[in-house]
Amino acid sequence: MGNTKTIKFSALIEIIGINPFVYLPENVLNFIFLEAGESKGKIPVKIKIEGHEFPQTLIKYSGHWRLYLNTPMRKAAKKDVGDNADFEIAFDKVKREIPMHSKLLKALQENEEARKIFDNLRPSLQHEIIRYLSFLKTEESVERNVTKAIGFLLGQERFIGRDKP
Repeated sequence: MGNTKTIKFSALIEIIGINPFVYLPENVLNFIFLEAGESKGKIPVKIKIEGHEFPQTLIKYSGHWRLYLNTPMRKAAKKDVGDNADFEIAFDKVKREIPMHSKLLKALQENEEARKIFDNLRPSLQHEIIRYLSFLKTEESVERNVTKAIGFLLGQERFIGRDKP
């Protein structure tokens, strides 16, 4: 993680709903808060799980700070819920913005009702949709999922594990 200050810890991978996560020890949280200059909102971090590096966001939910671990992270580390894993974490100073995929932008321009619904979603759900589409590998999967996203916005189908907004 370069010249960035890091701290190491081990933690048990737990799950809340469908989301695997780890709690960070208090000394690790204090280290991140000090580096970030804040202890509120979403805090961008870089993590290594079992030596594999990923960008991630530290989030406070239901009164507890959690580090969520997506499938690619757990697969790379060969770890799953119930396993202990070794971590290294650092505050990430790099601003993170994921641009909206051009096909989603076009679909929203072509469907005014879906665009209005999208524009009124909470920012975290907008970001989740944009982020999901940005990680797709093939144009075919992008097109299929943009169609699903529009259907989701219009209340016609599930998308990203969610019922209609």
